[in-house]
Amino acid sequence: MARYTGPKTRIARKLGEAIYGPDKVLAKKNYAPGQHGLNRRKKTSEYGTQLKEKQKAKYTYGVLESQFRRLFEKAERTKGVTGEVLLQLLESRLDNIVYRLGIAPTRAAARQLVLHKHVVVDGKVVNIASYSVKPGQIVGVRERSKALEVVDNALAGFNHSKYPWLEWDQNSLSGKYLHTPERADIPENIQEQLIVELYSK
Repeated sequence: MARYTGPKTRIARKLGEAIYGPDKVLAKKNYAPGQHGLNRRKKTSEYGTQLKEKQKAKYTYGVLESQFRRLFEKAERTKGVTGEVLLQLLESRLDNIVYRLGIAPTRAAARQLVLHKHVVVDGKVVNIASYSVKPGQIVGVRERSKALEVVDNALAGFNHSKYPWLEWDQNSLSGKYLHTPERADIPENIQEQLIVELYSK
């Protein structure tokens, strides 16, 4: 499946946030990329602000435009606050759960582990990154993949108490998705209401 594979620092500079984690270049050049990055107008239109927020969410969770649109439409049909439900749907993606459990250091690495069949859901191999994990399901590392260096390095010193909707079992290298996270528990700096307003135009 297609995914963004371009320069990540450029996207982070464009959005003005280190959405892919600590970035030395962004720290030095905290302005938009390109020849005129320093001289661009600071004032952004309402549409521009809303679009930027949508792009931030897309790149943060590694979702393409068509996928993101489908998730938004599903969120609209689901009972609850649309913006909050959208973030909850993004959080329940298998690649994101693998990342939140500390099995992989980044969402991109988590996606790769899933695609290469290193991850199981309720004991069965699932290699679809967009698979929607349901509360009560257990996500873990496949038995023959538990010795992978990338998994060991990611888990070393990881704080599993950061996310109250997940429960980690160190012995089995697996975690249970306890419940859908509340908006206050989701740490991403995304103003989801702006995304709702953008799609409502």
